[in-house]
Amino acid sequence: MRLTDASVVIRPRSAWEAVDLGVLLAKQHAGLLMLSWALVTVPIFALLCLLLWDYPSIALLIFWWLKPAYERLPLYILSHALFGSTPSLKQALKALPGLLTPQLLASLTWRRLSPTRSFDLPVQQLEGLSGKARSQRLTVLGQRDAGGASWLTIVGVHVEMALWFGIISLFYMLLPGQIELDWSWNSLINAASGEWLWLEHLSNLLYVLLLIIWEPVYVACGFTLYLNRRTALEAWDIELVFRRLRQRLTGVAYALLLGCGLLLMQVPNSAMAATSSCPLPIEDPMGPQAERLLKQPLTSLESQESITQLLDQPPFEHRETVTRWRFGDEPKDPSEADTNALLELLAKFFKFTELWKSVDAVALFFEVLLWAALFSLIAWLLWRYRDWLSAFAGRMRLPHVRTYQPPEQLFGLEVAPQSLPADIPGEVERLWDDHPRAALGLLYRALLSRLLHEQRLPLKSAHTEAEVLQLVQALEHKDLSHFSQALTRHWQNLAYGHRLPPAALKQGLCTAWRRLFEQGLQA
Repeated sequence: MRLTDASVVIRPRSAWEAVDLGVLLAKQHAGLLMLSWALVTVPIFALLCLLLWDYPSIALLIFWWLKPAYERLPLYILSHALFGSTPSLKQALKALPGLLTPQLLASLTWRRLSPTRSFDLPVQQLEGLSGKARSQRLTVLGQRDAGGASWLTIVGVHVEMALWFGIISLFYMLLPGQIELDWSWNSLINAASGEWLWLEHLSNLLYVLLLIIWEPVYVACGFTLYLNRRTALEAWDIELVFRRLRQRLTGVAYALLLGCGLLLMQVPNSAMAATSSCPLPIEDPMGPQAERLLKQPLTSLESQESITQLLDQPPFEHRETVTRWRFGDEPKDPSEADTNALLELLAKFFKFTELWKSVDAVALFFEVLLWAALFSLIAWLLWRYRDWLSAFAGRMRLPHVRTYQPPEQLFGLEVAPQSLPADIPGEVERLWDDHPRAALGLLYRALLSRLLHEQRLPLKSAHTEAEVLQLVQALEHKDLSHFSQALTRHWQNLAYGHRLPPAALKQGLCTAWRRLFEQGLQA
């Protein structure tokens, strides 16, 4: 590739600038990229749908899994178009089989879910690296822009999902109103197998169509991230400047050489001859070592000897003959050396103990400070949340043994024993003919009162009539259960349905009441 033929400005960019450059590059070649992508992917999707018509989800999953194979064609087009040799549609499709051959199995297996797939693909396809060389190259390239490539993949997944759901929603909104009324979404969900498969295939087709627009952009952004990283590593921008400078100065250099030749031709011959006859100086064979300045008090030889004698003396020169092995500078007296070492060790120990005492005091100060801060924090928290703690502590108290206090009203009816007449069946018989609602209400209130105060049933105002019957059944008293069910049913018919009870019911309910409550319940 020739950097001077690049169709974009070669310079270091940030990761997001490189992604923006990829979007512009994909937009510049949008027609060729989308058409080539559609010609490759749509027939593959159609074939998968025909083979797996009863399994549309599996067909879409296989199509989605093959995306790394499709992405090689847009990269081929972009890599050639960047340097001024944009291939035609026929050339791109003709090159596709050769692009699929290298490392296809790896791209569709353990590398399929790599978040830097778009950034790694140029290393494999354009540089032709594999194995250890590919790993080392990706390690070098990924030191800067790998994070941008990962974010590109994450954002790309969300863009795909958003566009897919958006297209499906748009399709539904464009349906005529009559068709929408005829459709029952409940029937679509609960339909028999195979009846609405065409609808699922249609939604899959919408996903395939949106990839025609998005996938070339995704590949282009990964390619520009790769180019940006190489620009920073290999200094492409500096190399490009020098190449342009060389191209600019190439023609000027020829002109300068021609001008210099013409000027030399105008120089007179006499000047050239004088220049050529100038004698060269004779080199002194002895050089600096020759004796000169012989008429001076100090000759060069004497000065050199004086300097040599001065350098042979301390502190410039210190000669010593050593005839045994030794480690460092050892003192002459070993006992004196041991004593000095012991004294130095004791001095260091005392200094260390003094330092430790000072450190211990500082540590104690900070320990007291931290404990005080901790206790202050606990006290502040207790004060700050005192209301919540009081409520929580109230909930955690042991439950008190409370005596059961039956409610005085249930369902808006007075159930206290003092609110009921002494002879309940007689009062019911007196009210039945003229006021059947009051008679049934009195009997039902009396039943609830007996259940509360005699049977000790834990009835609440929140209970319904059916829940009351369930509690009565739990008593395992057959006659009481039958009487309660019959009375409740007729009370509900009259209270809610305004249906009068039959006249023959009066005697049966009153007789049953006397047998159950006045004569005593028989287990």
